[in-house]
Amino acid sequence: MNVVLLSRLQFAVTAMFHFIFVPLTLGLSLLIAFMETRYARTGQEMYLRMTRFWGRLFIINFALGVVTGITMEFQFGMNWAGYSKYVGDIFGAPLAIEATVAFFLESTFIGLWIFGWNKLSKKAHAGAMWMVAFGTNLSAFWIIIANGWMQHPVGYVIRNGRAEMVNFWSVVTNSSGIVEFFHTIFAGYVVAGFFVMGISAYHLLKNQDSVLFRTSFRIAATFSLVSALLVFIAGDSQALDVAKYQPAKLAAMEAVWTTEKPAPYYLLLLPDEKEEKNAFQAFGIPDMLSMLAFHSRDAEVRGLDAFPRSDRPPVMPSFLSFRIMVGLGMLFILLSAAAVVMIRVQQPGIMRVFLNVMLYAIPLPYIANFLGWTLAEVGRQPWIVYGVLRTSDAVSASISVAQVLISLILFTVIYSVLAVIDIYLLTKYAKKDPSPDVRTAVQELKGQEV
Repeated sequence: MNVVLLSRLQFAVTAMFHFIFVPLTLGLSLLIAFMETRYARTGQEMYLRMTRFWGRLFIINFALGVVTGITMEFQFGMNWAGYSKYVGDIFGAPLAIEATVAFFLESTFIGLWIFGWNKLSKKAHAGAMWMVAFGTNLSAFWIIIANGWMQHPVGYVIRNGRAEMVNFWSVVTNSSGIVEFFHTIFAGYVVAGFFVMGISAYHLLKNQDSVLFRTSFRIAATFSLVSALLVFIAGDSQALDVAKYQPAKLAAMEAVWTTEKPAPYYLLLLPDEKEEKNAFQAFGIPDMLSMLAFHSRDAEVRGLDAFPRSDRPPVMPSFLSFRIMVGLGMLFILLSAAAVVMIRVQQPGIMRVFLNVMLYAIPLPYIANFLGWTLAEVGRQPWIVYGVLRTSDAVSASISVAQVLISLILFTVIYSVLAVIDIYLLTKYAKKDPSPDVRTAVQELKGQEV
């Protein structure tokens, strides 16, 4: 155990836990905005009850997401002072915009939405949720632009022993950040779609408020299918970007040990990092990896042997993260397409089996998101800023192993408690049919409108 490893582990723990809440917030805000807009246009009470039901789960998720996100930024000063000093001028700019513009926007309008039920018109109240959704996705944009710069640094010069920004527009329009943003938000939409379908499936299996949850399921199924297809398109674009700017990551995630032109794609293989070869590989498709990575059958794919061992990312975590993530992504397309069809087909026996599948499928998009970020961050190693600053040079020089270990334990304990609270609250309110207080609130609101 050393300071670098423990600091990386601590940031991974806090970041991964925070990211439990982020993707659901991204997608669920859009779904709720759509549901409330349907209420504002049609006046149907079902859409109002639907909005209140899913809105409560959104607020729980949003509140805990804010709490877990605050601690992450402190780590840049505590554990990563070398990083903050070297690239803080660049990395800090999008984070400052996120905090002062995007987060301010979403937090202001979430307040209006929570407390404005009896004060705003139906259209204005629905508009507030659209602004929450816009602010939430805008917040993700600025954070991912910062991370995209770490993947592909642009618009800077090294001056006085540190990186200084010379072109803000280049940072904002960085291709790595743009494709990563779309890949991330569409993946978040899949999380929200499966979340709504899974909980709706639970209520349909219990025969609770069938009209409301059948409609919720249908809306989420279409939303998930479109989002899963967009994830596939955005993922292809991000793979092209990785092949162009991070060839070592591409070699690791595809377990390519020697440079090949053109390169085949193996459907089954098992890397052996110690022997620097694949212990097993089968079902190779000629030229396919060149096509996937560069959209050219004749493209050269550089192998890991083209890079010094000190510059190679860990192969097995990168390879497994990528393969499992892609497999889950294809599964989401199939399940979403099946959901769109099944909710419209009156086959009670088959539908009941499928609803059970969707109930237990809720965690799968979360897992896929975690694997995607594992590939993005582990595959970038040993660099914290690709080709510019090594992770080992970014850690704070004045902290000890004991200090980081203590803070890691404390963070883990606190976040575990928050996880228990989150699961308890979401489970409690997700099982309501919808809860009596939601029905009462709806009746009071309808009464005031009259």
